[in-house]
Amino acid sequence: MIDAQLIALRFLKTRLQVHPDVVRYIQEQDNPDLIEDIIAQIPPDTVVVTSKNIPGLTATRDGTRFLADPTVEVISGNAGTSGSVNGTADYLHYFRERYQRLGSMIRNRCGAMPIEGLIRSSRYRQEECTIIGMVADVKSTSNGHRIAELEDPTGTIAVLFRKDRPVFSDAERLIHDEVVGVKGKLSHDGKLFFADQMLRPDIRIDNTPFLSDRPGRAVFISDLHVGSNTFLEQHWSRFADWLHDEPAGYLLIAGDLVDGIGVYPGQEHELLIKNIYEQYDRFGELLCDLPSRLQIIVSPGNHDVVRGAEPQPVIPEQFAKTFPKNCTLVENPAVVNLQGIRVLMYHGRSIDDMIGLIPGASYERSGQMMEEMLQRRHLAPAYGRKTPIAAGRQDRMIIDPIPEILHTGHVHVRGITTYRGVLGINAGTWQSQTAFQKQMNVNPTPALAVTVDLQTLRPEIVSFN
Repeated sequence: MIDAQLIALRFLKTRLQVHPDVVRYIQEQDNPDLIEDIIAQIPPDTVVVTSKNIPGLTATRDGTRFLADPTVEVISGNAGTSGSVNGTADYLHYFRERYQRLGSMIRNRCGAMPIEGLIRSSRYRQEECTIIGMVADVKSTSNGHRIAELEDPTGTIAVLFRKDRPVFSDAERLIHDEVVGVKGKLSHDGKLFFADQMLRPDIRIDNTPFLSDRPGRAVFISDLHVGSNTFLEQHWSRFADWLHDEPAGYLLIAGDLVDGIGVYPGQEHELLIKNIYEQYDRFGELLCDLPSRLQIIVSPGNHDVVRGAEPQPVIPEQFAKTFPKNCTLVENPAVVNLQGIRVLMYHGRSIDDMIGLIPGASYERSGQMMEEMLQRRHLAPAYGRKTPIAAGRQDRMIIDPIPEILHTGHVHVRGITTYRGVLGINAGTWQSQTAFQKQMNVNPTPALAVTVDLQTLRPEIVSFN
């Protein structure tokens, strides 16, 4: 495998910087001539080499769009699709399906062999090969290296990521239960696999988003927490007035519509509305004050009156009686189609787990957390931690198909990012800092909305502070 530093140095000799995605692509192709091919075709005014400069790599869109009326189509996450768990057999099927679907995304870029076949055959000792597995365990050694136990349907093997190798930076971000491919060599005794390169399911480097062929604007918000004494009702009134003049056709709300009841100890002391039905009635009244031309899409969060385990069902009918007719209720997560633009709505509770597992991650960097999800092609890779998951026969948390927009919330901190053609949006909250957030030193960014032009996918932040 070509060393990443040597790739970067070769481009620097020609006074060019190179994007990390290009370095990783060259490594995966394991073709030294590709570097010279890229340099030979670089336009004279280029400063940074990106995926657009790779010869033969053309923009690819994930799937065909069938545009139909109405303009809002729920692709996944309709009412009643979350289902229930029917014993341990569903858990087994859940993890097998996760491995197969995510593993196939990696196999599209490289050949791989089963772990059992690798261990049993002496033919592959000290020969470079690739394995694909789910991370059963990961830990640091006394010398500062990282060891991960990878598992596939045939067996398990320990993989060593040396701290003096470039692959170590990827190993530091390994999360339990994510699916990865590892290229390297097996030790002489067949007990240890030495990693040279790690592959994640990831978004294709040549992915390009679909753009609407007609004008349209969407507004993204989350985390209203209606009923809390920190809900910013005056700021919301400014937002509602603005919507009457804003030429937007869609409003998407990614969970925590109300503050709920009994979500955390002592919550009753921080509530203005202490009845859960009245909280949703008030939320419905707020929606009814918005322009009737808006198509409103609403998904739940961990404060809402549905089960805590994800995927979460839609808000039950008895709590949504005051919601306007132009409101569509979806599950968490859900994929909706706006004029051909796929929006993946996910409240984002798994960000709590990722912050605890990934070095350098924080609530202040919600954009980075969305990129981590996209790289793993999974919304909640770590099982059995703070994020409860209902392991049905299908893993609904896999990011497939690739969306144009990933819309999250939960952390109450604004974050916007673009990763390989996917726009990530976290619009913050409509709640000022709570007592719990003060203890955790979390500084929310309240009263913000993010608007997106569906013909360009360019986001704009609008503040109502």
